[in-house]
Amino acid sequence: MKALTYHGPHHVSVDSVPDPGLEAPDDIILRVTATAICGSDLHLYRGKIPGTHHGDIFGHEFMGEVVETGPEVTAVSKGDRVVIPFVIACGECFFCHLHQYAACENTNSGKGAALNRKNITPPAALFGYSDLYGGIPGGQAEFVRVPKANAGPFKVPDTLPDEKVLFLSDILPTAWQAVKNADIRQGSSVAIFGAGPVGLLCAACARLNGAEHIFIIDHNDYRLEFAHQRYGAIPINFDKNDDPAEWIIDNTPGHRGVDAVIDAVGFEAKGSLTETVLSTLKIEGSSGKALRQCIAAVRRGGVVSVPGVYAGFIHGFMFGDAFDKGLTFKMGQTHVHAYLPDLLSLIEQGLLTPEEIVTHHMPLEEAARGYEIFEKREEACRKVILVPGLTQEKATV
Repeated sequence: MKALTYHGPHHVSVDSVPDPGLEAPDDIILRVTATAICGSDLHLYRGKIPGTHHGDIFGHEFMGEVVETGPEVTAVSKGDRVVIPFVIACGECFFCHLHQYAACENTNSGKGAALNRKNITPPAALFGYSDLYGGIPGGQAEFVRVPKANAGPFKVPDTLPDEKVLFLSDILPTAWQAVKNADIRQGSSVAIFGAGPVGLLCAACARLNGAEHIFIIDHNDYRLEFAHQRYGAIPINFDKNDDPAEWIIDNTPGHRGVDAVIDAVGFEAKGSLTETVLSTLKIEGSSGKALRQCIAAVRRGGVVSVPGVYAGFIHGFMFGDAFDKGLTFKMGQTHVHAYLPDLLSLIEQGLLTPEEIVTHHMPLEEAARGYEIFEKREEACRKVILVPGLTQEKATV
């Protein structure tokens, strides 16, 4: 089969690799009909995630048709059309019974990005995301093996095109959980740091949950303009305003700040020179720039919701300020499975239209170019969908 494979920082290619096969009785083989490039994939692409090797297959946002099932698979059948959660959960452990699927105890043989310690169970395995998260090949490919198929694959109706339901795999439930963690309700104010795919869908979910004022911070004007036009968000370009938190405080009632903030940036936030040096020397794992802005922008008693990925130590984390303001922090990988029925219903009702953030449909064979334009923000790229078997003549931008 053809699959997108890693060959070092900023070097990926679509190669011929062995077809996947069933390895456990509850596996399925999926023929991929659509897959996407996620902002989290850029961390891998840039060589920032340990445990990533030459030849690894990326991709954790994908869907398709079941073409083979193991003997113990009962939840889906050959021919079913399904979306695959990026989190691989067993459905049976302590955490799965709590619907905390991203904490599943039984799927990750790795150590996890921040849990390299004895006697600590790693988080759930993820598709296509290094040995730290199980070393499971990803879905930017023509076919993929899906473990724990009685717990993960989610059936979707044939009446909805792939692009409407594909993001149930990751970024839509990630945005939804971020907004729920932020306790957004009717009349809330929220600041979203990052106008990438997750940040944009956070704006959509926040508006649907009743947010009255949405500030969104980024340094790409085309993304900010989309957020303003589509979701009524107030855009702030941090290249033109180096202290967005101060501006937000000055433009909220009583100069108190917003009720909640969402950090949809994560550990590769553009930080100070000190942070850049410490990160290069691997003395610290993450930039704290976005988190410091979040802590500054939120009101006392507010919520800091963090869907953005972090790893290791953070320089200049303002814990004293957070304590003094009485803030609540909620964060972590997304418990995807818990949200899928409700989110599908909202899509079917037309209340959520996640496909609107897509700018590029490309053949899988063009995946390397897709990574390049997505990382460099070329061609006003917001989101790339890769389609195995799609010809260049049929691709649209």
